Amino acid sequence: MTFAKKMGVGKIAASAAAGGLALFAALPAWAQEAAEAAPVVDKGDTAWMMTSTVLVLAMILPGLALFYGGLTRSKNMLSTMTQIGAVACLAMIIWVCYGYGLAFGPEGNAFISWGKFFLAGVTPDSLADTFSDGFKLPEYVFICFQMTFAAITLALVLGATVERMKFSAALVFGVIWLTIVYFPIAHMVWAAGGLFFEMGALDFAGGTVVHINAGVSALVAAMILGKRIGYQKEIMAPHSLTLTMVGTGLLWVGWFGFNAGSALEANGSAALAMINTFVATASAGLAWMLAEKLGGHKPSALGFCSGIITGLVAVTPAAGNSGPFGAIVLGAVAAFICFYVVTVLKPKLGYDDALDAFGIHGVGGIVGAIGTGIVYAPSLGGPGGADFAIGPQLVTQVSAVAATIVWAAIGTVIAVYVAKALTGLRVTEEVEREGLDLGEHGERAYNM
Repeated sequence: MTFAKKMGVGKIAASAAAGGLALFAALPAWAQEAAEAAPVVDKGDTAWMMTSTVLVLAMILPGLALFYGGLTRSKNMLSTMTQIGAVACLAMIIWVCYGYGLAFGPEGNAFISWGKFFLAGVTPDSLADTFSDGFKLPEYVFICFQMTFAAITLALVLGATVERMKFSAALVFGVIWLTIVYFPIAHMVWAAGGLFFEMGALDFAGGTVVHINAGVSALVAAMILGKRIGYQKEIMAPHSLTLTMVGTGLLWVGWFGFNAGSALEANGSAALAMINTFVATASAGLAWMLAEKLGGHKPSALGFCSGIITGLVAVTPAAGNSGPFGAIVLGAVAAFICFYVVTVLKPKLGYDDALDAFGIHGVGGIVGAIGTGIVYAPSLGGPGGADFAIGPQLVTQVSAVAATIVWAAIGTVIAVYVAKALTGLRVTEEVEREGLDLGEHGERAYNM
């Protein structure tokens, strides 16, 4: 081989080597870009969301069960707790059968979705979106988190119907109500493509989906069911404010999963929701007792508990959508309004919302949902952008609230009358006087 040929081969070899080195040098950058583009499941976020899910479960059992149970008469303590536990379990089973698909399925329109029934196609490797691009949650975690919301919302409705509704009727009502009321509204508010979602309605953790939905449904169900025997004629005082206070504390603790967990990540938004859940609740607890004092009454333990729940309800849609001082004002305003509804308006109108599910959850949810459109403003310390305008947002908030009220009311009428046709709806006068603990379940809460 001549020298020239050797030089030619050498140049080719050198060029190939240089090209290979250049390609090899580019590989780390290419690999890094690919890694950045791939979805990331953060173990910290996942652990936080699993914790939040369990916290919401604690809100139901034992939180809500003790809160509601303590407010009833002793003869209905176990029936109240049993109904809450049973409908929560029912909601969980329905959720994995078809509820998740109707609320968050892959196909859908503005009002409902479908697909993934019986969790078809969901595996341990399936991922669900968070609010940050590229970051995901295991889909099973998201399914469980949202499942607890469905469970507690149905349980909240029963606060208006305790002490007179059949156990079987509560279960039948729950199946129908979840299907035609809760799942569509959850889709409309929280699913991409949902009506309220696309409108830009602000609902961080469920002011419309949970509280307005449950509160309005509770009022409608109570009015159809009718008043308890002796209502406004006999004393129907809570049999154990001690248990109600314990339930209140458990609800407040669990609510951090409810509100801060709705950030879907362990981040600054969750931290904002956390502090707001502290201060709005504290503000409302004090404001309710102040309202009692101004109304000529003594500040009461029941008033304190009612105020705490009111603050939690009101801050739910604003949890990550308000600054701390906006949350304080929102909690106080909601407490004064709910106090008026519970102590003045309800007696005047004469409806028997037994445990004030509408007076606190419905009214507090409405105040919170509409108020969120105000406290979101950056001028008031909220996280809204510089171009945020209160007026248009209020129109959106009021529209979402009004639509939720109408949807929940109509759906509840259907669910109650189906339950009435199948079960008779209400216990007999004998069972009601004896107490549902014995009449419906054959046991007593207290044996002395």
